Amino acid sequence: ECGKSFRWRSALICHRRIHTGERPYKCDQCGKSFVLSCTLVVHQRSHTGERPYECGECGKSFSSSSHLSVHQRSHTGERPYKCDQCEKSFSRSSQLVYHQTTHSGEKPYECDQCKKRFKKSSLLLLHQCTHAEERRFRCRDCGKGFEQNSDLVEHRSIHIGECPYECPQCGKSFPRSCQLIVHQRSH
Repeated sequence: ECGKSFRWRSALICHRRIHTGERPYKCDQCGKSFVLSCTLVVHQRSHTGERPYECGECGKSFSSSSHLSVHQRSHTGERPYKCDQCEKSFSRSSQLVYHQTTHSGEKPYECDQCKKRFKKSSLLLLHQCTHAEERRFRCRDCGKGFEQNSDLVEHRSIHIGECPYECPQCGKSFPRSCQLIVHQRSH
């Protein structure tokens, strides 16, 4: 999809989840789901309060070794992630990846509802909340959301078997007005 290649098949499978949105590892305490099993393990520590990784410099503790490593760079000033297009360097790989989009203009994260694109997955997630708010009217049978109550009322006729939209030319009935309109074009 994006042209990235990986040495290990397992890494490719995990990367593909960025594009598919698949998050197969679910927290049994809060329901939050994750792309990687190790990320779930770290998350579960937020429920238990476990922080087994301690900074030898200042005593601050962390739930993952990677968080400790990033923190330790605040003491050393190390910035190992260097941009190959300019002189900037970063303490976190995610900062470099985001920075590189300023050179490429790339927006790899696309909203599946409106096709708007974003530089960061977190910005996409934030944007997707606006769609959730737009669809306030929920069908209690199937969970589908609608922007307007009238659309929900029309949708509900599918579940209860009503066909209130009748063709004046042939008498055939349909559960949705849009289906009647399509049918009328056939006359």
